[in-house]
Amino acid sequence: MTMKTLTVRNISGAAALLACLVAPPLQAHHSFAPYDMNKTQLLTGVVTRVNPDANHLQIFFAVMNAERKNVERDKEGNPVIWAVEMAGSAASAQDGISVSSFPAGTVFSVGVHPNRAGDPSGFREGPLFKCPVGTTGKAIPPKADQHCDSVEGRTAFGQGNLPAATK
Repeated sequence: MTMKTLTVRNISGAAALLACLVAPPLQAHHSFAPYDMNKTQLLTGVVTRVNPDANHLQIFFAVMNAERKNVERDKEGNPVIWAVEMAGSAASAQDGISVSSFPAGTVFSVGVHPNRAGDPSGFREGPLFKCPVGTTGKAIPPKADQHCDSVEGRTAFGQGNLPAATK
């Protein structure tokens, strides 16, 4: 090996190492194309389960009717179940969102960008608000046409207010 070859290798190696250190880390993510990011719906519902997927945590819930007395039902009489997709479990945990903080039966409100295909799912926008639990051990739902952010004793998960609904 000549001194010239050794120097070129050292410079090439140093440049490659520098590029790795300076380049931003790559993060895997999926497209938001399934969701209409120009529309926002506000939903209040009862948690049926939480999927703590590392990529995107999901809360599945039965949407409550406008009177907040019961859940909406389909033609067969089954509860209409929605899924709200969020950041990964680790990122959601920074807002306090986890399987243990949203057990089945929890009443909560969330803003979502709805699925373009019309499926009952959406991508979370803004904070979640959990309705408080009363002395009977059951959640205190909001008044008709209101959301959990209006109930005294509510808990916020994330910063800010529920987003405004758009059409």
